[in-house]
Amino acid sequence: MPRHWLFAALLLPLSLSLNACAAMPAESASAGSDAVPVADSAPAVMPDDADPALWVIKDEDTTIYLFGTVHILKPGMTWFDEAVKDSFDASEELVVEMIKPDPAVMVKIVNDLAIDKTGISLRDKLTVDDRAKYEAVLTELNLPLAAFDALEPWFASVNLSLIPLMRNGYASDQGADDALMAQAAARGIKITGLETPEQQLGFFDNLPEPVQIRFLNFTIDTIGDSAEGMEQMVIEWANANVDELGELMNAGLEDKILYDTLLVNRNRSWAEWVEQRMKQPGTIFLAVGAGHLAGDSSLQAVLAQKGIVAERIEY
Repeated sequence: MPRHWLFAALLLPLSLSLNACAAMPAESASAGSDAVPVADSAPAVMPDDADPALWVIKDEDTTIYLFGTVHILKPGMTWFDEAVKDSFDASEELVVEMIKPDPAVMVKIVNDLAIDKTGISLRDKLTVDDRAKYEAVLTELNLPLAAFDALEPWFASVNLSLIPLMRNGYASDQGADDALMAQAAARGIKITGLETPEQQLGFFDNLPEPVQIRFLNFTIDTIGDSAEGMEQMVIEWANANVDELGELMNAGLEDKILYDTLLVNRNRSWAEWVEQRMKQPGTIFLAVGAGHLAGDSSLQAVLAQKGIVAERIEY
């Protein structure tokens, strides 16, 4: 099952753009701000100046830079410089996983896809033991027990996943994707999304309910480890430790249905997009979650099967 901090390197920008407390009663949104302890320390040094991994695909008239992002970061880390900035500056189009809709559209999408339509509350879908653990975590977080009752299990898990990270200083509006889109908008560069908001949330919404509940239960069981795990993942990303990042991905995505849905199938689809885009001239900066560019099922590995080579840019 996915370690919930993997959302930040692999999963969905739209999910992360939704405030972790958006579905809660208003009085609980700011409650218990120290209910989840801040991690004492990361297992390695977190650099202030990050140098994330970067790749390039080239033919005679087309260049595509591949850059792995983290969708949620703490303020203050410098990474948009050196080869990353140079490659971006040379590009005429930014391609990201998804272009975020405006808030009103986002609310409608959530209402359509994340609110339970069965009339059965979330807690009533859990076994007695799982419900007890779930309610204990909500109490520890100083949230009402009914906070997520109206949600589908996957969306409750997403919300719970983000709370410890946000209380440890991470901010969804500090993600690398947002920074790149802001740069592109300021320069008048075209921005293209590989997926729609409906597709992104649909990946979760279409999961069988037993898988969604397993996802929720795993989030509950491991929520105390999320801040430390996130720190380690950002360290690997910042230091361009692609192999180590891949190991974290493999350790965190153990459910085959989730692995295929969130990683494998999307990488195959994006590889098809890259293959077609290479037939058109131009220079593209393609930025997707860093987890998609690490491990045996990476986008580069799928492209290699098509005879398309992504070369690492050393800097």
